[in-house]
Amino acid sequence: MHTLLITLLVIVSIALIVVVVLQSSKTTGLSGAISGGAETLFGKQKARGIDLVLHRLTVVLSILFFALTLAVSYFKL
Repeated sequence: MHTLLITLLVIVSIALIVVVVLQSSKTTGLSGAISGGAETLFGKQKARGIDLVLHRLTVVLSILFFALTLAVSYFKL
């Protein structure tokens, strides 16, 4: 069971890294980091197409990563 969870955790980790790297950057530099939150908050930039898919996939993979990490630590005992 522990080996299966570790294997799944490695696969999800690699997939999460790949999905994050594939996402296009929305802003550049420090000024973009400051104003980027306001654009997201007020909905000026809406993700469409592949950006939306990558965003949703990132959320799903991060939840899986968190759950698998907890499961590995629980079943290690």
